[in-house]
Amino acid sequence: MYHFIGIKGSGMSALAIIMKQLGYEVQGSDYEKHYFTEKKLIENNINILNFDKENIKEGYQIIKGNTFDDTNEEVKEALTKKLKIYTYQEMVKKITEDYNLIAVSGCHGKTTTSAMLAHVMNSNYLIGDGSGGVNNTKNFVLEACEYKRHFLKYNPNYIIITNIDLDHVDYYKSIEDIINAYQEFAAKAKTIIACGDDKNIKKIKSDNIYYYGINDKNNFQAKNIKYKKSGISFDLYIDKEFKCKFNLPFFGKHMVENTLAVIGMCYLEKMKLEEIYKRLKTFKGANRRFNETKVIDNIIIDDYAHHPNEIKSTIEAARQKYPEKKIITIFEPHTYSRTIKFKDDIINELNKSDYSYVMDIYKSREKEKDYPNTNSNIIINKLKKGEYLEKDNIEKLLRHHNSVLLFMSPNDIRNIEEDYKNKYKNKFDKK
Repeated sequence: MYHFIGIKGSGMSALAIIMKQLGYEVQGSDYEKHYFTEKKLIENNINILNFDKENIKEGYQIIKGNTFDDTNEEVKEALTKKLKIYTYQEMVKKITEDYNLIAVSGCHGKTTTSAMLAHVMNSNYLIGDGSGGVNNTKNFVLEACEYKRHFLKYNPNYIIITNIDLDHVDYYKSIEDIINAYQEFAAKAKTIIACGDDKNIKKIKSDNIYYYGINDKNNFQAKNIKYKKSGISFDLYIDKEFKCKFNLPFFGKHMVENTLAVIGMCYLEKMKLEEIYKRLKTFKGANRRFNETKVIDNIIIDDYAHHPNEIKSTIEAARQKYPEKKIITIFEPHTYSRTIKFKDDIINELNKSDYSYVMDIYKSREKEKDYPNTNSNIIINKLKKGEYLEKDNIEKLLRHHNSVLLFMSPNDIRNIEEDYKNKYKNKFDKK
């Protein structure tokens, strides 16, 4: 039996599903709090328990989520019983060793790119949005996170790098630090596919690197790009030679780049461009990345965005698809350190929407006492049009009509979105 400590985490749940599909006995435990990954775990007949040291039995092998240490009663019990304990990264490495491993990395866009690539290649996959699956193919698409250099545990054949940006500032102290981490990661693969428009990526040295992007000198280049209400179109050039035209139901410049990464990877794996195009057109998106719902006259978009560059991309995509509607942002800052470091950039991006609401900072792994006098007012006070929003009191959102409401947070805030949807519908039902 493999027992997962922290099984509701997005990566952990996906790994548990994969191991169940591979034929292993799997169960796990976590906090009682509801999380969106529970649905797929239940669908795969994986037992979810509450934390209890009695869950840990002799002979079990333990897979421990990254946020848990020996202060957790189950970790402590596993250590007492001297059971084999794997970290998430160690177990991922173990189950991917016999595959053609394609690791998708980058500070932004890796989840969507991973999901798109797995869809087009019809491959095995493990993605940070809580999804994972196996089939009989040789390829395995893995979303590889740079936090605390976790991606260095893996041994990929291919690495995709979507961008390199300063993030996770509770760990990385400078842009040079994170570039060095990516350089070390790049050295592990036979082939690199990377965005050639990114100045930090261009600092990465490799003997076998292919670039994609919009600028000249990229191996895979998009020209004559058009951004329309129905999606994007562009001409694909490979090594300066025109190949074909793509028309896709995607939105935003970042989706042009993500698509080029997928095209480049599939082309190197000898897939025909016609087949790549056909499969791209049926890609429905990744979980919690620009997921849309219509509610009366408003569009609700749920998105993982929390870094200023991600906020920028999400707002731009909404403007492209819904140019006639006002853009209302509902933002939950994630971690004190990130909010402090990027507050000016966050303010600048939020000011590009028509109105903004900012919730309390989600502390995640950090402690409030370590950041005295730091709250969401450091953003709110400099917004041109914006105010504070309590999670439990969303009535003020009901005043917006014919608008796009962008809910942005890496924390699962769909309970707030559902509360809003129900109250907005009731408002119209009473008329």
